[in-house]
Amino acid sequence: MPRIDESREFIPVRIAVLTVSDTRGLSEDRSGDTLVQRLTEAGHILADRAIVKDERKGIADQLRAWIVNDQVDVVISTGGTGLTGRDVTVEAHRDVYEKEIDAFGTVFTMVSYQKIGTSAVQSRATGGVAGGTYLFALPGSTGACKDAWDEILRWQLDYRHLPCNFVEIFPRLDEHQRRK
Repeated sequence: MPRIDESREFIPVRIAVLTVSDTRGLSEDRSGDTLVQRLTEAGHILADRAIVKDERKGIADQLRAWIVNDQVDVVISTGGTGLTGRDVTVEAHRDVYEKEIDAFGTVFTMVSYQKIGTSAVQSRATGGVAGGTYLFALPGSTGACKDAWDEILRWQLDYRHLPCNFVEIFPRLDEHQRRK
């Protein structure tokens, strides 16, 4: 159950949105639009936005570019998480993860199951961390993007959320690199 501590100050997070599609441009990118609308309404900052083809290397290259960009804290991708031969977003994400957030996919499946029943088994939503940046791969439907944002990311990207959230551990995500 989400719980917000109003005594804590909201901290805006800089979020990049990546749409993975062979056919969509910005004008047809309803899922990307949904994410942009929700994150900005929540008070976060749209750091960047891009559309890339369903190609593993291209997806991973874009993720890596944002990981090294200190103006990007979080990347949310939409599309390419299914089971078909062209769906390689999950593999591209895992190519760059230092650590996978295993429970993200599990919780997303739980949320999806409430909405679409056993069809939720076809989703391969994933989350991870690399270079101090959170990375999340969501299915390409607007419904899946709404569900992931409204039920998971909205809360975990809010510093006021208790008992814990992703924002409060930002400073420690890359501590292993500082110990050298």
